[in-house]
Amino acid sequence: MASRYIREFLASEAFKNAGRELSDVIPRLVKFLCCLQVTKTHLFTVTLSYGPSMLPTLGLAGNLCLAERISPRFDKLGVGDIVLVQSPEVPWKFMTKRLKAMEGQSVTYFVDPKNSDKSETIVVPKGHVWIEGDNIYESNDSRKFGPVPYGLLQGRVFWRIWPPKDFGSLAQNKGKDSVS
Repeated sequence: MASRYIREFLASEAFKNAGRELSDVIPRLVKFLCCLQVTKTHLFTVTLSYGPSMLPTLGLAGNLCLAERISPRFDKLGVGDIVLVQSPEVPWKFMTKRLKAMEGQSVTYFVDPKNSDKSETIVVPKGHVWIEGDNIYESNDSRKFGPVPYGLLQGRVFWRIWPPKDFGSLAQNKGKDSVS
């Protein structure tokens, strides 16, 4: 009994029309998903930044931001840019930090700003950058793990999407440089 209904449905005009429509939709869907993947991988990505390390520039509860991925590929990043970085300690984690120094530049930083005024100066080695959070008291950054290989830079964060009250460009928020 059930097999008869299935045969009738498969032979019906509605099933044939649905199959034709599906054969039109699937290639479009695949093309859309491919374009989305290429855009996310090579042009722009959306990133969620949360935690205290970038206070007051980025909020504690979480900011949804846009990052463009072209600048790191063409060496167009500069001191003061907010960058999306693959963590040198936890490879599947991404961090949002401020670029403080490029290769060959010297940077002076507080070793443990919570407990002492001790500072050190280093020269960033070739092929590396120095990154720090804007909140030096609560940031896991180059002061802990040293200079970061340039290849770990994933993009330049340039636009805040969320929260709506802070919607807009992050370019005007460039921090003070401690670079010589």
